[in-house]
Amino acid sequence: MKPLDAGPGARGALRPAAQAPGGMPWVTTRPGLPYFVTEDGAAWTPIGANDAVSWPELAPLFRRRDPEAVERHLRWLAAHGVTCIRLMLEYAQGDHRYLERRVGTFAPNMVRFWDDLFPMLERTGIRVLLTPFDTFFMSNRWRHHPYNARNGGPCRTRRQWLTCPQMRAAVKRRLAFATDRWGGSGALFAWDLWNEIHTSKGEDDPAALAPFISDLGTFLRERELRLYGRAHPQTVSIFGPHLIDEPATVDPIFRHPLLDFASTHLYEAGTIDDPRDTVAPALATARLMQAAVEEASDGRPVHDSEHGPIHSFKDRHVTLPEPFDDEMFRHMQWAHLASGGAGGGMRWPNRHPHVLTPGMRRTQRSLAAFLPLIDWTCFRRRNLAARLHCDAADTAAIGCGDAAQAVVWLLRTSGVGPDGRLARREPRPVSVTVPGLAEGRYRVTCFDTEEGVAGPVQEVTTSAGLLRICVPLDRDLALAIRASARSS
Repeated sequence: MKPLDAGPGARGALRPAAQAPGGMPWVTTRPGLPYFVTEDGAAWTPIGANDAVSWPELAPLFRRRDPEAVERHLRWLAAHGVTCIRLMLEYAQGDHRYLERRVGTFAPNMVRFWDDLFPMLERTGIRVLLTPFDTFFMSNRWRHHPYNARNGGPCRTRRQWLTCPQMRAAVKRRLAFATDRWGGSGALFAWDLWNEIHTSKGEDDPAALAPFISDLGTFLRERELRLYGRAHPQTVSIFGPHLIDEPATVDPIFRHPLLDFASTHLYEAGTIDDPRDTVAPALATARLMQAAVEEASDGRPVHDSEHGPIHSFKDRHVTLPEPFDDEMFRHMQWAHLASGGAGGGMRWPNRHPHVLTPGMRRTQRSLAAFLPLIDWTCFRRRNLAARLHCDAADTAAIGCGDAAQAVVWLLRTSGVGPDGRLARREPRPVSVTVPGLAEGRYRVTCFDTEEGVAGPVQEVTTSAGLLRICVPLDRDLALAIRASARSS
C-alpha cells in the first residue's frame, strides 16, 4: 500500500471507511442533562476502559494478523456490558504505531487498522472515545516523534504544542483525515480533542488552553457539520491532580462553551495511584467526582476517562494482586456512578499483561444490569454527598439525585483485612436518609454490586422532603430509587 497524503482540504482521494446508512445512531448530549443519549432518544452510558492499538487484545488487528480474534474479543466485551473503549489514533511508546510517519502522510498499516476496526465496532455495538495523540509517550519520546522539527515536523519544542501555529495546522490535518475517513460512523462516540492538556505544553500559560480548545473544536465541528450535517460530542481530558495544582485550568475543562462533556483522570497520589486498601480509592473517587460534578455547573456530563494504580505499576513495577485490584475497580466504579458521573469511569489497565481482569469485566456487566433501574434520559441529578445521612458510623453514603430519582451507594469503611480488602460479615441493618425527592411514593431497589443482581424492592413514602429506608449491609450495596407509577 502507498502512503496516504492529505492536506487540510484533501478529502476527495479518501475513501470513508464506515458510513453505511442505517448504522449505529450517533451519541449526543442535551442541554442540562448530565448523561448521554443517542440521536433517537435512547439512554446511552459509557461502560468500558482504555485500550491501545499495540496492547494484547487489539494488537492482532495490526497488519491483519488475526482480525477474527479481535472481533471475538469485541463480542465478548459487548456480552459483558461494555459499550465503549477509549483509544488513541496512535500509540507512541515505540516507533511502529505512528499514524503519520511524515507529517501529512498517513501510514497505510495504521489506516487499514482503523478501516478494519470501525466496521467491527459497528457489528458488535461498541463505540470508541477517540483522541488524536498519545501525549504521554509523545512527550517522553519527543525526539523520535514525526511532529518534532528535527524529524521534519512542525514544532521545535514540547512547550509550544498548544501555541505553535504550524503544530496546530498539523493537528487539524490529522483530525480532518480521521473524521473524513471514519467520522461518518455512529461507532465514534466522541472526540477527546487533546489527551491530558497541560499548561507546560502552552509555554506555561494557563490562558493558552481555552483558545487552543476553541480553535480545534470549532474546526472539527464545522467540518463534521459540512460532511454529515451533525457533529460528534467533544471533550478535553486533564490529569486530575493538575486541577488542584493549577486551578486556572478548571474553567476550560469543565465550562468551555464548545465542549459537550467534561473529562478528568483520577490519579490521586497514594489513594488511587498507589493504593494500600480498596476503601480509600473509593472515598477519593467520591470526593473528586463530587468536586468535578459541582464544577460542571451547567449540568453537562462528567466522566473519568482514566484512572488506576499508575504509580504502583509504572514506578514501583508492581502489578496489584488480582482479587485486590478487582475489588478496588468495583469500588471506584460505583463511587463514580453514585457521585453523578456518567458511567463507571474508564480504567487504564496498569497491569501485566496490559488488560483488564475477568473480574473487572464482570463488574462492568454488573453496572450494565443496574442501568435500566434509572431513567437516565431525564435524570438531572445533583451530588448529594453533603446531605445524605447514614446511621452507621462505619458506612460511607455516596449518592446523587433529583426530585424523582436517586442513586445511592453504601460502602462499609471498617473491617479492612491484612490483604487490603473488606472482610465479609453478617449483613446488619443500616438506615439511610435521602434528601431532595418530591413528596410521594418510591420504589427502592437494592442491588448486589458483586453478583450484579437486583434484590428486594421496597415501597417507601417520603416525609418532610426526606426518604428514609433501612437496608441490610454486608460490605457494599447500591440503591436505585425511582418514583413509583402511582406517584409519577
